[in-house]
Amino acid sequence: MVDESRIVAASVSHARLSAIKEMALRSARVPGAASLAWGLPSFATPAHIRAAVSDALAHDPDAGKYTLPNGLPDLRDCVARRHAQATGVQVDAEQNVLITAGNMQGMNALFHTLLQPGDEVILTDPGFASHIQQIRLAGGTPVHWPLDEQRGWGLDLARLPALISERTKALVLVTPANPTGNVFAQADLLRLGEIIRAHGLILLVDDPYSDLIYDDEPAFFNLASQPALADQLVYLFTFSKSHAMSGWRLGYMTLPDWLRRQVLKVHDATLICAPRISQIAGIAALSGSRAHVDEFRRILAGRREAICERLDRVPHVFQYVRPQGAYYVFPRIVADHVDSVTFATALLDEARVTVTPGSAFGPAGEHHVRLAYCVDDAVIHTAFDRIEARYPA
Repeated sequence: MVDESRIVAASVSHARLSAIKEMALRSARVPGAASLAWGLPSFATPAHIRAAVSDALAHDPDAGKYTLPNGLPDLRDCVARRHAQATGVQVDAEQNVLITAGNMQGMNALFHTLLQPGDEVILTDPGFASHIQQIRLAGGTPVHWPLDEQRGWGLDLARLPALISERTKALVLVTPANPTGNVFAQADLLRLGEIIRAHGLILLVDDPYSDLIYDDEPAFFNLASQPALADQLVYLFTFSKSHAMSGWRLGYMTLPDWLRRQVLKVHDATLICAPRISQIAGIAALSGSRAHVDEFRRILAGRREAICERLDRVPHVFQYVRPQGAYYVFPRIVADHVDSVTFATALLDEARVTVTPGSAFGPAGEHHVRLAYCVDDAVIHTAFDRIEARYPA
């Protein structure tokens, strides 16, 4: 008999599947469950993107082949143009752009490039659950930087310097934030940039949601727009949300050439390249109409209103900070409960409603749950009808 403890790496054996996916898997076994657990957009990939891929499959004999590890030249050119439009900063398509299989793969390649055992990465707390796991699997140590819930989950810059040590390599930033939906203020981000520069750290800006902001203020501010940070900042964009391409597994990063050359080694050894067919879709997404982005934002803004209205009806169950972007809300549990995992499990078992326990997103997430409102309106209302029945006022 195989000794699993001897064969499986301790870093993997001690890891857990993402709580987001754990709840999604549990939910799939509950008939008729109303799931608010997974940040999977309900939208179809836009027609012009699918049409471009269909045409390539019909007429391009290379459509099913590898690309070079850094990605198709035409896509990297599109990325360079889009980045300049969005930030005002010029990047070189050859030296500063790398095409990835989504931001998850891009972040994983970065962590394996940057980290040796015991090195530290600072994460906002609460922050994206999978970043915590990826850092640990790469041998690093996640360091949790608590957000200020009383200020709408804002950055608490006064607490940051004490978290930086000789082992700190990088800081990860997601704005609009997952799981809170908060958009970090420009003044706070500029101060963060100054701290990053002063300490010689790498800033990893993971951007799935910047197209999904629902109010005029605060506007999205991208630290990649600051030339002074060009040598210390990696900007990652995924096509999953803005272009409803979650299953295509496509993203890109812009980064300094000294780091790109190192990340490319890990990227190639892990993946060879992002799927060519997905890269063809990416060219269509970046060069074609963006009307679908406005439509997605309009629909999601309506869903935000719906979920906030339903939350307002259950103040004895949840208290929440109104989200400004992305498609999550992160309410505090005020109903009687032991912890967020027990609460989420009971809600699924007893009311057939799936949420993600807040403890998955870091210590500050305990006694909260994440609710994803990227689902159809009917799912939101079904879930809250059941919550109201389970917790009558």
